[in-house]
Amino acid sequence: MIAAYQAFWTRAFDFSGRSTRAAFWYAILDNFIVTVVLSLIAAKASIFGAITTLYTLATIIPSISIVIRRLRDAGKDWPWIFIGLVPVIGAIWLLVLYCQPSIPA
Repeated sequence: MIAAYQAFWTRAFDFSGRSTRAAFWYAILDNFIVTVVLSLIAAKASIFGAITTLYTLATIIPSISIVIRRLRDAGKDWPWIFIGLVPVIGAIWLLVLYCQPSIPA
């Protein structure tokens, strides 16, 4: 779980390659946990609100990177990321794509 989170940050600008389902979901879970913890702390101290915002902004590029690698691992090209822009059904379809098994290389 920690290795997936480390890979999330170390491969932040790596838009090539692949990310397995486990690595993808562990990185997303870890990122969610860190965001929730920072938000809870931010509720108590005003300085942490800025830290939470900075953390959220810092995760934009690594998140796009891991999504592109996950889609590639599921056998889709990177433009499939835009299916999430379609209201309601796009987000559901993107979630289905994230859950697809890895295809052999």
